[in-house]
This record gives sequence, C-alpha cells and structure tokens, in this order.
Amino acid sequence: MGVRVTVEVNDLPGLLARAAARREAGDLAGAERLYAAAVAGWPAEPEPLHHLAGVHRLQDRLDLAEAEYRRVLQLAPGAAATARVLATILLSQGRYPEGFQLLEARHDLAGMAKPALPFPEWRGEPLFGKQLLIWPEQGYGDQIQFARFAGVLRDRGAEVTLLCHPELVTLFAASLGVRVLAAKGAVEFPDPDYWVMQGSLAARLGLTVETIPAAPYLRATTPWPPLGEGFKVGLKLIGNPHHHNDANRSLPAEAAQGLRDLPARMVSLEPADTGAADFANTAALLEQLDLVIAVDTSVAHLAGAMGKPCWVLLPAIETDWRWLRGRTDSPWYPSVRLYRQPAPGDWSTPIAQIVRDVAALRP
Repeated sequence: MGVRVTVEVNDLPGLLARAAARREAGDLAGAERLYAAAVAGWPAEPEPLHHLAGVHRLQDRLDLAEAEYRRVLQLAPGAAATARVLATILLSQGRYPEGFQLLEARHDLAGMAKPALPFPEWRGEPLFGKQLLIWPEQGYGDQIQFARFAGVLRDRGAEVTLLCHPELVTLFAASLGVRVLAAKGAVEFPDPDYWVMQGSLAARLGLTVETIPAAPYLRATTPWPPLGEGFKVGLKLIGNPHHHNDANRSLPAEAAQGLRDLPARMVSLEPADTGAADFANTAALLEQLDLVIAVDTSVAHLAGAMGKPCWVLLPAIETDWRWLRGRTDSPWYPSVRLYRQPAPGDWSTPIAQIVRDVAALRP
C-alpha cells in the first residue's frame, strides 16, 4: 500500500525532516517518495535533489543517482558535498580521471581544508631535481594506499618528503626510499619547490585503473617473535568504531566466530591482542602469516601493499569506492581477493565461501 504525502506549500524543511527520518529508519522506499515530493514541489532547490540521489545511491540505482547529482551541480555549482559523493560513484566504476578531479571538492568541506603553506601546490609540473612535500590526509588505510605514489614521484627525479601519521613512520621510512616525517607537533623539513595533498596524487598523475602502480611497495623490517609452525591465518574482523560505515563493514560477533573456527592456526590482528606498537610491528607479524582475512580496514591495505594474500569482506551498503564494483580482485592490490555481501546484512554467504576456499588451500 502506498504512502500518501501531504505537502505544505511553505514546509520544505518539515518534508525533508520527515524524509530523513524515514531514511534513518531504513525505509528507503518511504524516504524516496518524500524526497521525490520535495523535488516536485521545489524543482529549483538543490537540497531535495541531493537527498533523493543519496537514496537512489543506497538502492544501487547509480545511473539515476549520477544524473541527479549532476543536476544538483547545475543548480549549485559550488555544492562540494554533492561533488564529493558523485566522485565516489565514478571512482567505484573505475572512471578515475573525472572521479579524482571531482574528489578535489572535499577540501571545500568542513574539517578538510588544505593547509595554508607558503609554497606552490604541485599541479603536475616536471619534478626532476625538485623538492616535493606530500601532505597527509584521511586515515591509515588511505595513507597506506596512496603511499605508493611517493616512489613514483621519486623515480621522476623528485626529492620527496612524505608526512604521515606517527604510527606509519617506521614502516614507510624502511620501504619507500623517501624522507618520511611524523605529522605531529612542530615538523621541520627542507623548503619544497612544490607541495601536494596525498589524496590528490592520483588526480595530478592522471591515474587510470590500467596505470595503477600495483607492485608490492611495503615490507617488514622489524623483528617479531616467531609464530611457529602450521598454516597461520590472521583475522581483523572489526574496524574503527568511529568510521561512518562501521556498523555495516565490521562483522557481528556471531559471524566473526564462524571465521575463528576455521581449521587453521588463527591469529588475532586486533591491536589489543597483538601488542603491536605501530604498523611496522604489524607488518612483521603479517610477514609470518600464510593468509590474512579482514574487513575493509587498514590491515587489509597493509597486507595488500606487502603482497600478502588477503581476503577482504565487503559490505553491500556504501562499499568503499576503492574496491570498485562487481569484482573479486583489486587492481590496487593483486594479492587481494574480495568477498562481497550479496545483500545488506548477509555475511553468511561470503563467509561460507571463505570456509570452502580455506579448505581448498590447506595442504
């Protein structure tokens, strides 16, 4: 039975609030009807159309969502939030040149502004003999993923200084062949000829799916107590609870137990269990494993960057753009295999496949 919507002529905020409540309650069909009514009543307003596109994105109706987001940008060319989410749709489809350019709009959002540095920002100029500073942004996984480009720029003749979270310094310094400094407190570095945000490197390099530098680029160099014999599988089944999509990407306890019971020597990769002080310690632990099984979190990126076999469990809702769509492999990390939920909340299907695949691996 349909939902009857009564639209008050001057009550757009009330209608949007009702639609948002439906969306938060998981009633996407009800939210769609309310947002569609708002779009019909206020066709020149970008906000209802942005929200309607968001519901269509959650329903995996990406062609429709893309068209609506583009219409929002026609109505409001400076709509940074719209440009950013449109970027993720394009990136998830492998449409990298336009997607990474649109992703630059993130710097117009609160809390994501570029630093005010007194040096030219690198836009793709020749770098031979130049000093380049790479400025960090976003989380551990993002910084691990994009750290590969430091070596690319080094090979172009740049003297690269990479700033990163302190927990990544030892790992990066041992692996990347560039100057690595902790982005904490007062930091001294040579005056650069250029600087660039780390998340902008793909856009500046004109990256495509076919040109991703995918060879392993991180390695374990710190000692770690030997784990002993046996087929060893590392598990990282929950992510950062503050991540906006963590409720969908982390495994509930019952689903996680199905993996802990695999016929192998299981090694928890949760920091509280490993005692790892930083990612160099975690890399040393991963080096001893035969396989890593993880949800979409930084350990998956680390394993992939090391070339370690890693099976990644992906949610059906708001799957991160970097894993693309409909693939079981990753052009970013050739050693990674992807196991996707076929429907929201269905972890049993990918876990059952992992159980079968682990059994096939065992000698």
